[in-house]
Amino acid sequence: MRILGVDPGSLLTGYGIIDFDNNELTHIISGVIKIPATKEFAPRLQKIYDELDTLINKYHPKEFALETSFYGKNVQSALKIGYARGVSLLAASHNKLEIKEYSPREIKKAVVGNGASSKEQVQYMIKKLLSYKKSKIKFDESDALAVAICHAFKITSSSKKSRNWKEFVDANPDKVIE
Repeated sequence: MRILGVDPGSLLTGYGIIDFDNNELTHIISGVIKIPATKEFAPRLQKIYDELDTLINKYHPKEFALETSFYGKNVQSALKIGYARGVSLLAASHNKLEIKEYSPREIKKAVVGNGASSKEQVQYMIKKLLSYKKSKIKFDESDALAVAICHAFKITSSSKKSRNWKEFVDANPDKVIE
């Protein structure tokens, strides 16, 4: 299954496309949509929509995963991220993708094992899980890949419910790093 993960932002929107087949993760493409800081906000939103639409039509993901918004101290920033989330959802919806949203804490817990982990820890795990070769990766890009990986793990774990850690390890030996 091909998954597009998005970390929405009003200046930088991260994206990551992965394949998840037979419990194996494969990196397809990832990057950052750089949005020019113009006074008019509508053209910035149009750029996010157009770039995501192009990625969807080129790489044909079937699933779309997005980080949910979180409350910040700056209301204007929160609104702008909300707009970026909205056009991201619209691009996915127009292309008839299955859509799922995850909280930042849920994503970190799925990828790192700790919902309070740092961006550096998430980035480290993304590189390990995907055998990512590039040395430089922006946080927006690694966060988007983390969203996609979280979605892949959630789909798998919903079919393999475990009551305790031992049961989980026995049911998912491929997810245990020794």
